[in-house]
Amino acid sequence: MKKNMNSTLLLLFFFSFAAVIPNLQANIGHFDPYVRKQAEDAAEYNRNHAYVQNPIETVNHVNDHVHKVFAGRNSTKIERKLGKYHGPCLATNPIDRCWRCRADWANDRKRLADCVLGFGRHTRGGKRGKFYVVTDPSDNDLVNPKPGTLRYGVIQTQPLWIIFARSMVIRLSEELMIASDKTIDGRGANVHITGGAGLTMQFVRNVIIHGLHIHDIHPGSGGLIRDSLDHYGFRTASDGDGISIFGSSHIWIDHNSMSNCKDGIVDAIMGSTAITISNNHMTDHNEVMLFGASDGYSNDTIMQVTIAFNHFGRGLVQRMPRCRFGFFHVLNNDYTHWLMYAIGGSRNPTIISQGNRFIAPPDTNAKEVTHRVFATEDVWKQWTWRSQNDLMMNGAFFVESGDITPSLPYSKQDMISSKPGTFVTRLTRFAGAINCFVGKPC
Repeated sequence: MKKNMNSTLLLLFFFSFAAVIPNLQANIGHFDPYVRKQAEDAAEYNRNHAYVQNPIETVNHVNDHVHKVFAGRNSTKIERKLGKYHGPCLATNPIDRCWRCRADWANDRKRLADCVLGFGRHTRGGKRGKFYVVTDPSDNDLVNPKPGTLRYGVIQTQPLWIIFARSMVIRLSEELMIASDKTIDGRGANVHITGGAGLTMQFVRNVIIHGLHIHDIHPGSGGLIRDSLDHYGFRTASDGDGISIFGSSHIWIDHNSMSNCKDGIVDAIMGSTAITISNNHMTDHNEVMLFGASDGYSNDTIMQVTIAFNHFGRGLVQRMPRCRFGFFHVLNNDYTHWLMYAIGGSRNPTIISQGNRFIAPPDTNAKEVTHRVFATEDVWKQWTWRSQNDLMMNGAFFVESGDITPSLPYSKQDMISSKPGTFVTRLTRFAGAINCFVGKPC
């Protein structure tokens, strides 16, 4: 009888805890005190250290850097045409200007960590750590991964800057659980994460993902998976996201080529914040980016994400991004394809769209850039969705809403004007994984 009572109390505790912190739905197979502590620590850090009280300061910081790129007298000579580029190295946006076009980039890889802008601008990844070289593309042991594999590197406790000995194709047997203070740097090699599971950041902080090809990602079946040197646990099936950000902060996703994942290409949920997604090329996918997974999880009000200089290309359908609750700065991206809509949301997210190019599809029913979900007009008209200096083409239109002045701690006068959408072709010209060679400008 006592044993049954103890079991009942344990179950009641588990379900009450899961109701308060839904993070335990993150493919975790059973109650795990180690993960509970991770969730509590991450939630405290994200709210008190990663979240910024005045997001417009971050908006202005990015816009100011974009203006500086075009302040020089040679800015009008930057290549404007789309298509394959065979000319000299050009760094056409402020993130790239910080590190690209240097012949010695491979001797100063960690310079990259100083280049991020936006809400993720304090992300340093593995800058303070040693280099770790991936020499083995296999992924055969999920509990005791083999030294030299990518999985072995990402679970280490100390900061690491992870690079690749050569070009390789990595098929992840199950989701790759990445620990805090890591950089995965694919420059100088042609690295494909494909044919298996995707990358997961859960209750961690300070991670950079750069220069990878992430495509054809499938759900994992779960099982025992190690997420740190100190812990492994049983996980249920993963969703098939290319990159999953769960309860994490200070994340930078830059210069990756991503397509055809079973679920989202990039999903950030459950109180994740301080994220920048920049310079990526995304193609051939339905639900591209989800920020906030549940209308009932109001802790996502701390979510702050910058989406800048990305190219949303052929074969995309919707969610570029789809937002809930938080603050989203969508800056100087090139939307050349969508089938349903480009930017959507529910539960009163703030969306500031600045200097993007939106090329609507031929379908007369899909010309609207925006899409409000599960809300009548009398509700969504209170949401702050603003379009500034966007370039609308082929009949595209953005339905604005909200009174920008009283609901946020800034006014229209506080905002630095972004560069108009006519500059987008230049700013996004080199989106995606770059073919870098050691000893040559990247």
